[in-house]
Amino acid sequence: MNKTARIFLVDDHPIFRLGLRRILEAEDGIEVCGESDRLEGSAEAIAQTAPDLAIVDISLKDGHGLELVRKLKADNVGIPTLVVSMHDEKLYAERAVRAGAQGYLPKHSSAEKMVMGVRQAMDGELVLSPDIARNLLRRTLHRRPTEDSPLAGLSDRELEIFEMIGRGDSARQIAEKLNISVKTVETHRTNIRQKINLASTNELVRFATTWVSDGEYQPALANGGASPSLA
Repeated sequence: MNKTARIFLVDDHPIFRLGLRRILEAEDGIEVCGESDRLEGSAEAIAQTAPDLAIVDISLKDGHGLELVRKLKADNVGIPTLVVSMHDEKLYAERAVRAGAQGYLPKHSSAEKMVMGVRQAMDGELVLSPDIARNLLRRTLHRRPTEDSPLAGLSDRELEIFEMIGRGDSARQIAEKLNISVKTVETHRTNIRQKINLASTNELVRFATTWVSDGEYQPALANGGASPSLA
């Protein structure tokens, strides 16, 4: 008798989790053995349930999904992870692989591609689109930057803070969630602004807010409109 593959879902959108659960459990030999919507406690729950694969979103209620991927890798629990997210594949796919994931799938992938990616990840294959895979190979062989996103030069922590800014978190809220000082957040914020060549904090907030909501920056927004406070 073939072994049933067990999947653990980590995503903060209950409707997406429900839809993905139904897609996966409609397949022979796959069951969802657990779910979580947050970073805290997920690594322990995954270790306890010992699934064949953990599917992890980037944005969680209390943190960043790549932190969970890195923790599972560092803990050496032997459970592969697959990142599934709505965020820009060009920006996050390579970061997911560097963090230790088997690959990255956009949330808008078809049900067939989702199931195929899950099976490939459980088989130890790298799950990436052909373009991203080529870029990753080119970067590995030639060490040349290939990403054209203005955010490509940000570190993982800077990108995490940039996303939190875009979700409307203040510097104090970011500091509390990441367990760092407000001064450290402000330093990261300054570095982010300089790296993506923005003139002011307000412009950074508009950039981040637009990127989080739309997935891309519209320069026209930098000239007007209200911004949430970072105080």
